[in-house]
Amino acid sequence: MIVGCPKEIKNREYRVGITPASAASYIKNGHEVLIEHDAGVDAGFTDEEYSGYGAKVLREASEIWGRSDMIVKVKEPLPPEYSLMRENQAIYTYFHFAANKPLTEACLKSKATCIAYELVEEAWGLPLLQPMSEVAGRMSVLMGSFYLGRNFGGSGVLSTGVPGVAPAKILIVGGGVVGTNAARIAAGLASLVVITDISHRRLEYLSEILPFNCVSIYSDELSLAREIKDADMVIGAVLLRGGAAAPKLIKREHLRTMRPGSVYVDVAIDQGGTAETSHPTTHDDPIFVEEGVVHYCVANMPGAYSRTSTMALSNATVAYGLQIANEGALDACRSNPALAKGLATCGGSLTVQAVADTFGFQEIYADADALLYGP
Repeated sequence: MIVGCPKEIKNREYRVGITPASAASYIKNGHEVLIEHDAGVDAGFTDEEYSGYGAKVLREASEIWGRSDMIVKVKEPLPPEYSLMRENQAIYTYFHFAANKPLTEACLKSKATCIAYELVEEAWGLPLLQPMSEVAGRMSVLMGSFYLGRNFGGSGVLSTGVPGVAPAKILIVGGGVVGTNAARIAAGLASLVVITDISHRRLEYLSEILPFNCVSIYSDELSLAREIKDADMVIGAVLLRGGAAAPKLIKREHLRTMRPGSVYVDVAIDQGGTAETSHPTTHDDPIFVEEGVVHYCVANMPGAYSRTSTMALSNATVAYGLQIANEGALDACRSNPALAKGLATCGGSLTVQAVADTFGFQEIYADADALLYGP
């Protein structure tokens, strides 16, 4: 199979889908790897490193897309790439379809076989989402602390506090991978940390692993409204499995109760965001103010720390990618149930029920098992 890796074109997206080491793995398995010129340079990987492992470096993205049986990316295809996708081509990347109707329509129109990183699911969790959730969770506290600075419109509260002055209170909504990593960093800064979840089992786990300056609280409307009032920073970290859009748990009326200049970091913005006031931002223009609260809603947060993020992501994706390349996309899904959960579109059919419900695409929805194994 010919495996292609184009350069990411999303704003300030410095990650790359294939590292030289993962290119070597594909090549050792008998596949040809095509890398766009300078695709890895912003993650610290030169064209010479790729070619040294046997990959072919090409100048034009269109040639990568045109020649490749399988495309490996980091972020979803953008409008300039829509016309490059084609029928039966396997596209292996993050998609987050529920937050992007035009992307969903373009992938369906192309009849490409789209396997979404965020949907691949093992019994123990989401192996291809987890590494970037870890990065984004840790980043969320650092970015939120930065934008608490008064020069950015923040309240001027230092997350760490100083002797005689209390540290920031950081409220984390969601106790999954993002929330847990955010809590660890916030606790390390000596902030006052409150983390919420709706799973008693998860709350018990969090209370066991997190330090004493972290308090775990069951999440409901009353507890959320109570805790948000005096929070200096709120981190939205809620994920619904299965590709559904994030729930809008943070209401405008919640934000109105906060001190002006408080910060809201929406890590769930890829899936539509956890606040009613959220909309995607970029690394070039990362913040906006709604209801007196500074919002940080960058949709590709880990792209800022591109080398760490690229290596962590590639470590997770390469094994599944090799199975796709070795067996073909549909046969790989048939033999690996975790990959089958990642199958999102195929031949013009949509196989994610939550996305079909979001956009009213029931007429083009197909059950993945029926598509893979027949009725």
